[in-house]
Formats: sequence, structure tokens, C-alpha cells
Amino acid sequence: MSGLSINKVKKSFGSVDIIHSIDVEIADGEFVILVGPSGCGKSTLLRMIAGLEEISAGKISIDGRVVNNLQPKDRDIAMVFQNYALYPQMTVAQNMGFALELAGAKRPEIDRKVSEAAAILGLQPLLERKPAQLSGGQRQRVAMGRAIVRDPKVFLFDEPLSNLDAKLRVKMRAEIKALHQRLKTTIVYVTHDQIEAMTMADKIVVLQGGRVEQIGSPLELYDRPRNIFVAGFLGSPAMNFLEGMLETGTSPSLALSGGARVKLSQAPANSAGKPLTLGIRPEDISLGGDEGVEAIVKVIEPTGSETHVAVEVEGKELTWVVRERVSLVPEQRVKLSFASPKVHFFDRQTQSRLDA
Repeated sequence: MSGLSINKVKKSFGSVDIIHSIDVEIADGEFVILVGPSGCGKSTLLRMIAGLEEISAGKISIDGRVVNNLQPKDRDIAMVFQNYALYPQMTVAQNMGFALELAGAKRPEIDRKVSEAAAILGLQPLLERKPAQLSGGQRQRVAMGRAIVRDPKVFLFDEPLSNLDAKLRVKMRAEIKALHQRLKTTIVYVTHDQIEAMTMADKIVVLQGGRVEQIGSPLELYDRPRNIFVAGFLGSPAMNFLEGMLETGTSPSLALSGGARVKLSQAPANSAGKPLTLGIRPEDISLGGDEGVEAIVKVIEPTGSETHVAVEVEGKELTWVVRERVSLVPEQRVKLSFASPKVHFFDRQTQSRLDA
């Protein structure tokens, strides 16, 4: 096992900068997920760690050793790709052991390591099958097994679940997390799916436009996002935002442009009269009685355990999550409260977080 250090790493294609001086420290045995929208640079960064892409500046170290100029095979990493990359003419056992054969390992060692990996991943009954005879989830487990037998210092996962259906993705998320808990090897995992990031990671690195927006544990990023981008990216359904002017007095409120006033339980210091963005997660909105803000129900989506309600406040659509049974109809007017102590405040100009 080993740690991974990314120090002032840049990537440019000609005059176009793709990765802008990124710094990330990954501890020994840590499960770190790089997440962000398409084009944010997460896969490029992973490929630079793997040695599949040259870096333009900075350094990458694995277990204290700078690997900038090392070939992928010399970095002691193993990569699991989105498309499995299995050899169709080989059996499961042959696919899993092929890298060891190329490295010159003896047959007894190859068989032992393949057997151990197959036991971990539940592949023992499938060792003589070929990839065409496997389901998508089984093929992904074979790709993981091929990485495990190499006993690398760092595992790299490049969106490994994106080709699977929703139910299988949930199952494979649990399997990968259980695998990490068992092997305790450093993992760097790329995904655009923030649910994967929230449920699997020890630490999340949120990227946008080739820059790091925030690094922290899943709950840290969820509860205390550094800016509007992180707040809106993490969470499903996404966080709601309302813009207005902060008013103080006997109790704080946010004056919206249409004249409505949103009662608040708290407010950031020294922000009276300033334009702010209020952020509130859908599950933190509640019915507000007479002091609530009027909203118009637009769409009701029952999911079983909860109901997602699209509402309109002064022409802006928000999402409200209700966990109890409710009787609502489209175009119904309701009064909603945004006075939860879990609300978030952001400077409208800089989009940075303001603490209450």
C-alpha cells in the first residue's frame, strides 16, 4: 500500500490549459473519488497518474517516488477501465492472470493469485468461461480481478460502472467498497455520478474546468460546500437557490425581487442589505403556515419512500422533497418554509460560502 501525491500538476495541449496546477494528497489506503461534470479534467488527471498522459508541469509521487518519467508498467499501479478491456479469446482465469504471465511469474504463483482474487470476487464458478458468456457485472468483476492479482500500490478506476444498468450499478458500488475495506489499498476512482462519489469515497475531489473546487469527506462537502458550484453539484435532487437582499431586524429574511420575503432562522454576519444567494436542500423545505412563502405546485413525483414536488416561487422552479404522504395536485398553492437551520448562504458576486 502507498500514498499518492499530486503537486502543482498542469496539463496543456498547445496553448490550451486543461489542468490548472492541481494539488491533491491521498493517504495510504484512502479511497478518493475525482468527480465533476464532463470536461472538467478528471479522466485526464487519472491518465496522468497512470502514465498514459504526459504532464506539462508539476510532479506525481507514489509511495514517495516521483513517477513523472516512468512508464505505466513501472509505476506499480493497476487500472480498471470503463469498457472492461478483456481479451475475448481468453477464459476468465487467463484474462486475470495474463499480466502476471507477461511479468514472468511462475504458473503456481499465477494460479494461486487468480484463485485468491476469484474467491474475493465470487468468480470461482466462472473461471473457465469467456467474456462473451458473462454479464456486464461479471465482466467488470473480472477486470477488477485482473487488477487485484497484480497486488499494486494504487488502484485506478475510470468510470467502471457507467455501462451497467441502474440496479447493477448499486450492487457493484457495494462490491467495490467492500473490496476496498478488505484490501485496504489506495484507490483513485473517477466518476461523473455524484451518488457514486457520496456513497463510496473516504474523500472527494470536486473538479470544474481543470481546477479543484473543494476537497473533503462526502458529508463535509454536502453539509458545508465551499461555493455554489459544489453546493449544486453534490446532492440528488440538487440544492435549490433563491436570490435576494438580506434584511435584518427583529428576525432576518431574504427579500426576493418579486416582493416575497423568505423568513430565515439565521443569517450571515455583516450582510444586511447585501445581495445574497440562499441555498436549501429539497429535504430541508417544509410547510410554513401563514409565514411561509407562497409556492405553486407544478409536478408531483411519488417514489414510494418520499415524494418529489416541483414548485414555483416567483417564477423560479424549486424541488421540495416530502417524506410523509401528502395530497397535492398541480397548480395548488402552498406556503413553504425555508427557515431550516441547515440553509446555506453564498455571496452572489463571488459565489463563495458565507457562514451564518
